Amino acid sequence: MIGKVVRAGRDDVPWVTWTLLGCCCAAFLVGPASGLNAAYGTGPGLLSAQTDYFARWGVVPQELWHGPLRGLCTPFTALFVHGNWLHLLGNMLFLYVFGAMTEARMGRAAFACSYLLTGYLALLGYAVVHAQSDRTLVGASGAISGVLGAFLYLFPRARVTSLFPFLFFLPLRFPAWAVLLFWFVLQWLATGTEAGQPGVAYLAHVLGFCLGFACTWVHRTAAARVKGATRSTEGDKPT
Repeated sequence: MIGKVVRAGRDDVPWVTWTLLGCCCAAFLVGPASGLNAAYGTGPGLLSAQTDYFARWGVVPQELWHGPLRGLCTPFTALFVHGNWLHLLGNMLFLYVFGAMTEARMGRAAFACSYLLTGYLALLGYAVVHAQSDRTLVGASGAISGVLGAFLYLFPRARVTSLFPFLFFLPLRFPAWAVLLFWFVLQWLATGTEAGQPGVAYLAHVLGFCLGFACTWVHRTAAARVKGATRSTEGDKPT
């Protein structure tokens, strides 16, 4: 599924979204996975460098709980590491499509905190469930899933132009709630196939989506209460 939001947001420049895009792309280009950095060599040497790089900056659940404390930082560093070009471009496409409007509605600081928090907790949650796994987990998928959850809460009626493989990639417009809930159900169903298998960490997607939705609900509810309290205070007459 590839989507494009067709409802315009605010005109503010989405600096946080662009910064995240730039950091992920820069980290990938200078790392061994891109194959563009000659310092990592070629052939078997490059493959060995990639394995070491992912193990250093990615999340290894087994080592997270039984290794040094620095391992608790890896759910953060893993958000900026991607395994290959397809992995990077897929994540960045979703961040580009859904990040700008979400950032504009939430505000830059709240969006940045939500992105990092949901991404960290999504990877940490995966590590809790698969505590004995020695698979290395990298990528911003958990955080970007959080952006999708936030977008669903903020813009449920926005129109999204989507391309579905089983519909012969015809560009069709659907409400955001339909597209994103369909995506979520697919991720949820796929969690049953990932145990012990290499590939996509669907559970991190599910956790990130739920956390993103919940964080946005909490943020918007708190903001509404503060705004309501401010109006009430401004209406009081001085004694």
